[in-house]
Amino acid sequence: MALIDLLNVHKHYDLQKILVDVNFHVDTGERIVIVGKNGSGKSTLMKAVSGVLTLDDGRRITKQDLEIKMLDQVPKFREDDTVRQAVERGLQELYDAKNRFDILSLELAEKFDDKELLKEHSDLSNYLDHHSAWNLDDKIERILVHFQLKHMEDKAVAILSGGEQRRVALAGLLLQKPDVLLLDEPTNHLDVYMVEFLEELILKENYTLVFISHDRYFIDQIATRTIEVEDGKLREYRGGYSNYLEQKAEYLRTLQKQHDNLLGHLKTENEWFARGVRARLKRNEGRKERLMQLRDAAKTNPAMIRKMQVEIQREAKHFNRDKSVNKQKMLFEVNNLEVQLGDKLLIKGFTTRILQKDVIAIVGPNGTGKSTLLKVLLGRIAPTGGEVKQGEFSIGYFDQHRELLDDSKNLIETFCPNGGDRVVVRGSNMHVYGYLKNFLFPREFLDKKIGTLSGGEKNRVALALLFTKNVDCLILDEPTNDLDIPTINILEEQLQNFAGAVILVSHDRFFVDKISKKLFVFKNHDGLVEEEYQRYSEYLENEKEMREIEGIVQEAEKSRPVKAVAQEKPKALRLSYKEKQLLEHLPQEIEKLEEEMESVNNCLADPKCYEEKGITVVADTLTKLETLYEQKVEMLLEVEEKQEAIEADKA
Repeated sequence: MALIDLLNVHKHYDLQKILVDVNFHVDTGERIVIVGKNGSGKSTLMKAVSGVLTLDDGRRITKQDLEIKMLDQVPKFREDDTVRQAVERGLQELYDAKNRFDILSLELAEKFDDKELLKEHSDLSNYLDHHSAWNLDDKIERILVHFQLKHMEDKAVAILSGGEQRRVALAGLLLQKPDVLLLDEPTNHLDVYMVEFLEELILKENYTLVFISHDRYFIDQIATRTIEVEDGKLREYRGGYSNYLEQKAEYLRTLQKQHDNLLGHLKTENEWFARGVRARLKRNEGRKERLMQLRDAAKTNPAMIRKMQVEIQREAKHFNRDKSVNKQKMLFEVNNLEVQLGDKLLIKGFTTRILQKDVIAIVGPNGTGKSTLLKVLLGRIAPTGGEVKQGEFSIGYFDQHRELLDDSKNLIETFCPNGGDRVVVRGSNMHVYGYLKNFLFPREFLDKKIGTLSGGEKNRVALALLFTKNVDCLILDEPTNDLDIPTINILEEQLQNFAGAVILVSHDRFFVDKISKKLFVFKNHDGLVEEEYQRYSEYLENEKEMREIEGIVQEAEKSRPVKAVAQEKPKALRLSYKEKQLLEHLPQEIEKLEEEMESVNNCLADPKCYEEKGITVVADTLTKLETLYEQKVEMLLEVEEKQEAIEADKA
């Protein structure tokens, strides 16, 4: 039996039909994502599932005594609650059950054949198992740390920001683990490390979950079923986002209607996503295998640890690097930048150059200074040390407060402030409706006041307005917040077609992977910012692997026996002539191979190229290049290790 059934449900608001004769069910252990355009009815369906919505027609049937809890967009707390008290507020029943279980365990030591006690003891055990409530204190500490709430656990929850309050509410619901958990955009206000923790927790604890999200990697990692809301109807797809793309494209191909544009987009998105997922899966499989080997060998072969660390660091060095950087116009030159707000050092010793075609994502944990760096580049915050030199160019800025918009104006007045109904976009003179329908606005929205729009609709207007500006550089602060996936797709397409520089802050890993060519990574809360040339998801995997290697090193150090007798000092090492030649020439040879592999990979992604040359020939070429690349990297690593040993011996 399903936990929840919606049967022939209808719901409309005024004259707009939101849900029309829909059927929906939730089974134990399912993790169902609801997708669709903003305004299509995703939140309405979620409320119908929760039972808070009055249906116009149809029935909602639930299993008896079913516990359903939903994360509100604006959580409510007791005014005098601290963060810890708010998190623990819904856990008293679980604490009581654990205390009663412990009491019964002692009683059963003497009354081991008491059937009533045994029954109650068994029921409590099942209850605690279902809610994963055996070690609540440890779980509370863990979730407070991972959601960056530990340092504020004694603060009044009422004084926190909206994003912090959402994290408090989410933490409490996850700890309660109801029979069905409903989450509307759970990754909003979480940085990537919090999202990673959330993914691991949901999968480990086997929640029954219905959620709405625009985070495509999160959907693909978590969802077992995808429900699309469109034109008042529901359409079901198996699996997460990559499965949805494939099955949706197949469904559209079966329709005898004109869906060329949508099919084209779906094909592009699916190909891009599939490449990224295949690469991540292949890397993860190799990573797990290497870590298992390393764990076994670490105690007897410390050099293997160093080899893996160097290999991981090397992966980032040449990814996506623009070879023509010296020919590009310089926009910003940042020298030894330091920014301190109050007693908090956000940025220290940061030096970089930003050029006319750079596409840079600024990433890292919440509160480390990412948006502050944007404001320094915009000249809104003065650095406390160093300097930022700016060339002659114009900037378009998108911020989370939508400062471009005036709530008192309608869309026509916003896009045509001097009258008329035409707008110029990248040299093309267009009717404003013709332009705005690209951002999913129907004609009836043209006369709507900005102030009457939802948060997601305002973001769409602000982004559409930004792309009408004739600028050389776009600076975007969390542009995907409050956007649905179709709108994010449009944003990605606009950015990919933009001829100038793009500098953005985002926690959306898929969006950053797809758009950026370089990363500015805020490492922790120590002010250090690093430049990285790799996809963000790969950077995060590398970072995770390095952390695990460090843990293995620490384990090996603890378990390595102390030698009682000092061993005889080995003879001094030296590099042979051949090794010196390898050390000098191999880096250039490896870089050349990387360029050749990148060119072949580009050919494999281009049907015209691989059809002309023959896909088998191109694939064989790539295999040979990869084999040669691995051999040369192995040789260089061995020589570098020997060189490091020589230098360590001298020291």
